[in-house]
Amino acid sequence: MMVHPTKIVCVGAGSYSFGLTTLVSLLRSPILNGSQLILVDKNEAHLSVMVELISWLNDVWDAGMHIDAFTHQRQALKDADFVINAIEVGPREGLWESDFRIPLKFGVRQPYAENSGPGGFAHAARNITPIMEIARDMETLCPDAWLINFTNPMARICAAIHRHTRIKVVGLCHQLSAGYAMVGKALANDLNIMVPDFFTSTHASPRYAASMFFTYFQTVEKVKIIAAGVNHFTWMLNLTDRQTNTDLYPLFRERWQALPENFEPLTRRVFDAFGLFPIPGDEHLCEYLPWVSDPVTKPWEKYGLELYEWSDHEQSREDQWSSLAQAARDKVNPEEFVPSYSEGAQEVIESFLTDGHLSWEALNIPNQGQIANLPLDAIIEIPGTIAADGITGAQIGELPEGIAELLRREITISHLTVDAVLYGDRKLALQALLLDSVIRDMDIAQKILDEYLSAYREQLPTFWE
Repeated sequence: MMVHPTKIVCVGAGSYSFGLTTLVSLLRSPILNGSQLILVDKNEAHLSVMVELISWLNDVWDAGMHIDAFTHQRQALKDADFVINAIEVGPREGLWESDFRIPLKFGVRQPYAENSGPGGFAHAARNITPIMEIARDMETLCPDAWLINFTNPMARICAAIHRHTRIKVVGLCHQLSAGYAMVGKALANDLNIMVPDFFTSTHASPRYAASMFFTYFQTVEKVKIIAAGVNHFTWMLNLTDRQTNTDLYPLFRERWQALPENFEPLTRRVFDAFGLFPIPGDEHLCEYLPWVSDPVTKPWEKYGLELYEWSDHEQSREDQWSSLAQAARDKVNPEEFVPSYSEGAQEVIESFLTDGHLSWEALNIPNQGQIANLPLDAIIEIPGTIAADGITGAQIGELPEGIAELLRREITISHLTVDAVLYGDRKLALQALLLDSVIRDMDIAQKILDEYLSAYREQLPTFWE
């Protein structure tokens, strides 16, 4: 196998969710042997742990990489070929909970508050400013590099980069795994898939994650899903057997109806109403829909929608970092603690370098007509092919008009959010909230915006300049 050393900068290398998985997969790649791997993170403690760990694994696995680390991307980006972004303005859980509770003071109860709704506005606004700094430094120091993004809200972050810089950007997300897991549960008997009894939800809780991914890993080997839409709001267009290419969608529809009604009930209702299966699972899907936040009927109770477990995840994150630091110090067997899967950056980089024409099932890229009835240049999530000359998205055609309209509204809100943050324009910010399906009163929208801007003044400098 031919080696293709390159220069890769990972910004947010201290991200436990994406940083560790991504760095480990890069080290394991024979194609990338001998590359420069630069770790960047403002959290010096986490960066120190990750450098110690990655340097040790580099030796153990004989990856031959040249490891370096910095606390600011400007020190690292010169002549980079690829930049991986996994930053998150923190504290993640504390700010996320605040995004939920501020609107609640005014009677607005969001179903999830991460990627859409008022919380999606606040989350995007905080992350856009530092990520744009990264992209603008890239324009000066490595203008031809690809930026591979993992930070949420995915579509809004990628839109900011694409609309306001010259940098090439692609976003990678693993939420398609939820769709595969739900298909696996429905077709378990037909495809000989073992589904744990405790796989009862696609929610991000540790109570469900292990069983969901156990089901996903079996299912993805047996079936192929083609999905399209925007990130965390994609729809299954085709479902086929990977070996025989048999159309499994009719069988899936039948088997899905036979599942317990309390399994992903919101997904069930939306599937029935719109005719295509929504991929993300209830907890992500609920963010983009107008029918799940009514304060009178309380539909979140009807659908059993769970909030993110902020305190549990915060504690889990701290415990994981302590364990990781201990593992790095003790030099324990890597197979006992390093992830065995990839988030996709490794495969994408390899295909760029080798002209591999890799097919990838969920790429967040600008719409160049692949989805005909969504706006051109909007960030969409579709399958595509990665080769030396770039990324080619699959031609999808038109989505059903009802689905397209839901997506168009989310795209418009995304663009208003991006422009509001970059220009510090409070009117555009208000418009973004007023178009949101959670908001029902103009005065309350203004109060939420004012409180967000005040509470996050430090993280949202453009609105105060």
